[in-house]
Amino acid sequence: MGHPRKGRLLESLLIVLPLLCIPALVKAQTPQFQVNPETGETQKQFAARTQWWREAKFGMFIHWGLYAVPADSTKGLGEWYMNNWQMQVKDYEKFAPQFDPVKFDAKKWVQVAKDAGMKYIVITSKHHDGFCMFDSKLTDYTITKATPFHRDPMKELAAECKKQGIVLCFYHSVMDWHEPDYLPRRPWETQTRPADGADLDRYMQHMEGQLRELLTNYGRIGVIWFDGGWEHNAAQEHSLEVVKLIRSLQPGILINDRINLPEDFSTPEQTIPANALPNGRLWETCMTLNDTWGYAKNDHNWKPADDLIHKLCDIASKGGNFLLNVGPTDQGEFTPETIERLETVGKWMKRNSVSIYDTEKSPFKRLPFDGRCTRKGNTLYLQVFHWPDTGLTLTGLKTPLKSATALLGNERLKVETAADGNVTVSKPGQIDPVATVIELRLAAPPVVENIALAIRPAADGRFTLMAADATIEGNTAQVETKGGGSPNIGYWTNAKDVVAWTLTVPKEGNYKVEIEYACEEGAAGSVYRLLVGDAKEGTEGTVHGTGDWTNFQTETLAGTLKLPAGAQTVRVAPQTMPHGAVMNLRRIVLTPVP
Repeated sequence: MGHPRKGRLLESLLIVLPLLCIPALVKAQTPQFQVNPETGETQKQFAARTQWWREAKFGMFIHWGLYAVPADSTKGLGEWYMNNWQMQVKDYEKFAPQFDPVKFDAKKWVQVAKDAGMKYIVITSKHHDGFCMFDSKLTDYTITKATPFHRDPMKELAAECKKQGIVLCFYHSVMDWHEPDYLPRRPWETQTRPADGADLDRYMQHMEGQLRELLTNYGRIGVIWFDGGWEHNAAQEHSLEVVKLIRSLQPGILINDRINLPEDFSTPEQTIPANALPNGRLWETCMTLNDTWGYAKNDHNWKPADDLIHKLCDIASKGGNFLLNVGPTDQGEFTPETIERLETVGKWMKRNSVSIYDTEKSPFKRLPFDGRCTRKGNTLYLQVFHWPDTGLTLTGLKTPLKSATALLGNERLKVETAADGNVTVSKPGQIDPVATVIELRLAAPPVVENIALAIRPAADGRFTLMAADATIEGNTAQVETKGGGSPNIGYWTNAKDVVAWTLTVPKEGNYKVEIEYACEEGAAGSVYRLLVGDAKEGTEGTVHGTGDWTNFQTETLAGTLKLPAGAQTVRVAPQTMPHGAVMNLRRIVLTPVP
């Protein structure tokens, strides 16, 4: 985990699905799911197979392996220790005799996850270092053979997960720095560990053999969570063959998107998309509790528990799952900081999990308060982070409201509907300092009118067109948050996709155009135009490389953009896209020219 994958453009292409038109008046509905052309699986069958995962919403990620012995992140992520220190295989192997997790307790681990409100566990069966955390007959580089521990923790976890009602899932790395047949070699070991005789095809057969062990020796497995597939393409990795094998062994399993095939769900890492993925595409944000995935004794940058709860609400409100990582020590224990945070999350979930489990994304594009919304049938759940001093108001809800109840204290709240249709909910007597959940029972499935708000100029006459306020016309581009800061329009991999804003222009005038965007060097070169209304001609620009997809820079376009007075639509329309993506667009500033 944690590699700044250069394959982000490929990841963008993998989630392209057929266009689903969404009118201004939106009725919440079950997402449409893609059909697997290899298996002929129907949308109904796909929905049934993924139902448990969509209902679960919250899972525990566990990164555990030999890297817990050095437990060092001074040169990078803890689980990348072998790579960070450019170690030879024989030197890294010396950690195996030191790995003796005598305090490992499968029952306690599963109980901690369950008490936190998590419904499934994804654990590293093998990370990039190639060390197997299960009893494999295909190598001696395993916890059962190369360490003093000798036990198979995956076997113990499987038994305990079954007992406690948690779904066990396996992370498995395609990349392997230990197996002789895996290619390419690391740059620092080309002389000490020649690649002569290595055969990637033979390695993939070896990996298939280990997947067969994982899927036949540990009972039901909910997910195979691949990683490390970026060094080769799908043909080189025999991805279709691997997927076919997995599904033949466990037909009900889910497979993520990191074996160069889209499969069942996308995996944004350390980031939460600004909106749900297009057309009901399933997704799961994976995120660390601190900065590293594997345990690192020098990483003390722990996320606060209230931040984790807010992230869980945010992800659920967009229809996603939250896979929250823990890194156990070499002794087999969760750190005190981990336990403390998960206990706090669990206490909140005990009262409010009905607003998370088995919910769908919010029907509201925006909320007029600091919080989130999820939906379940005819019920909406408002997760209010800070209660507004002016009272809680909902705009655009067209479905009659039957009742409003605060889950904390089970308090019935007063509801008023104004002449303009806005709904006001009274403040409960008890306020949860993290997130107060309000249950709104409706007379029918929610119908919401999401009206695009016209952007007005600031006092100095400037218009600021933010990504979060844009309307996207197309089937790939979407609002995301990448690299910190404000949201941006990303995954823009179709030149027919257009991004637009509605403006209220006081008087006709010419405007200087500044545009803030990011673009990987290899994807630069797209030409775009800023157009007003249905015009075909406008102000033109060319996307230049900024270093990578998260390095946002601002440039001023040549010429000006003329805006007539009144309600106007400003559109960004790609003209050419030579390298598979347009850009990550964060904002456009239009400044009046005297």
